[in-house]
Amino acid sequence: MTNDQNNLTIIGCGNLNRNDDAVGVIVAQRLQQYLATYPHPHVKVYDCGTAGMEVMFKARGSKHLIIIDASSTNSEPGAVFKLPGTELEALPEPSYNLHDFRWDNAIAAGKKIFKDDFPPLVTVYLIEAANLDFGWELSHAVQLSAAKVFEQIKAVIGNNTEYGETVLS
Repeated sequence: MTNDQNNLTIIGCGNLNRNDDAVGVIVAQRLQQYLATYPHPHVKVYDCGTAGMEVMFKARGSKHLIIIDASSTNSEPGAVFKLPGTELEALPEPSYNLHDFRWDNAIAAGKKIFKDDFPPLVTVYLIEAANLDFGWELSHAVQLSAAKVFEQIKAVIGNNTEYGETVLS
């Protein structure tokens, strides 16, 4: 079931109880608040937490998918990586645990299952975490990067109200 009005889907991923791991969810929540004030009928924003399966189903029917999440690569805390989803997609390993099915698996599986009904354009923003311990605060570096990513995505929303064939930077 496609939704032709849903040309851009933005999904924040992460765990609100693990400090910087929450950054994707927090950016998504800020975007939801922004869209409540400045609606764009062709844009949907979801907080999918750690539910990779939900990412796959929420993305279905979109033309462009943006995923925001924390990363842990031993890079400088707060570093922002903007990557095409094709570089990160990975088929899931067989498992009985849905926690093992992550957004990178959702990209690969969604393309395979939904074919042309899955976004042909996937962009992933990863923000390098400083602290993944239990807690509810973003580190200063991640807060600053979250604000930058929010502004970048807000610009994408504002400059492209219909996503059809528009090339997004």
